[in-house]
Amino acid sequence: MELTFQTATPAERLYTTGQSMQIEGQTGYIGCFQTGMSEDGKGAFPKWSSGREGLNTEEFQQELAGVMDALIHDEQYGGFLKDSDALRDFCQMHPESGFNNGFAFGFRADTAQYSYLIRLNPCKGEENLSICCYRRDWLDSHMKHAEKGIRFITPHYKEKFRIADGDKVRIRRFDGQVFDRVCRYIDDCHVEIGSELYHICQFAEIMERNGNSVIPLRSSLPFVCYGKVPEKRAIVMFERGFDGYRSASFATKGRTSQKLVDELNGELGVTKAQAAAMLAGVMQGWASPAADPKNYDEQGQPIKPRHRDRGDAR
Repeated sequence: MELTFQTATPAERLYTTGQSMQIEGQTGYIGCFQTGMSEDGKGAFPKWSSGREGLNTEEFQQELAGVMDALIHDEQYGGFLKDSDALRDFCQMHPESGFNNGFAFGFRADTAQYSYLIRLNPCKGEENLSICCYRRDWLDSHMKHAEKGIRFITPHYKEKFRIADGDKVRIRRFDGQVFDRVCRYIDDCHVEIGSELYHICQFAEIMERNGNSVIPLRSSLPFVCYGKVPEKRAIVMFERGFDGYRSASFATKGRTSQKLVDELNGELGVTKAQAAAMLAGVMQGWASPAADPKNYDEQGQPIKPRHRDRGDAR
């Protein structure tokens, strides 16, 4: 069996768990195999959850059995399904695959026709293995479209902002209540927000009618960072999605230089592009294009948009 095996990308990690009915239909989701791992290598309470009807063929079942056998016995794939110790060691050897604060590790295995999105949890007593199975061509096609992001618009179809598939939005109701909801791309005009499916115009109309506001919570932004604002000499802290800022005097001891800001952010793993976007989010609004790190260079300077050649250059 020809099997390619690699670390799952951040986008692919979204597909290492069961999907909604809408995404199942778009991705050719066949089903998900889940089990714990005992010390002797035997699965504990294995479970199969079926997906799209008609795709769980005998051919697929035979291939899945072959994939499982390869992940147990073939050392070129790490043999991580031998037992719980092998699974734990494999995760430790691949820290780049970790997500959810290191409680999950994601991988992707492909054959000619199918894709297997694998989620490992090395903690004993947990559900250690989840393999979500897809038609490879359907999954790749859906993910390619999803790269365009999820549009949020006005009721008159004017685009307000875009977020990446799997990012969150914050909905502030007219009465001040706040709800953060994960968003999933369905197609260019449909989105899942939390557990609800909407046409993007329908959602915009509901928000306007109810007096609600919506802002993006981009995963490309840090939760917090340090910065300086024109009206305040001291260094302050910004929080993603929140207006204003709070004092950071506990960390600065009276020092106010930009160099110190960069050092503090560096300790948090915050880049200059992210810091510039966070400042813009506070000053210009989180839906502003300026609040997106992709619009800055490595030094935190705005990237100038490219002008199209009109064809009149000589």
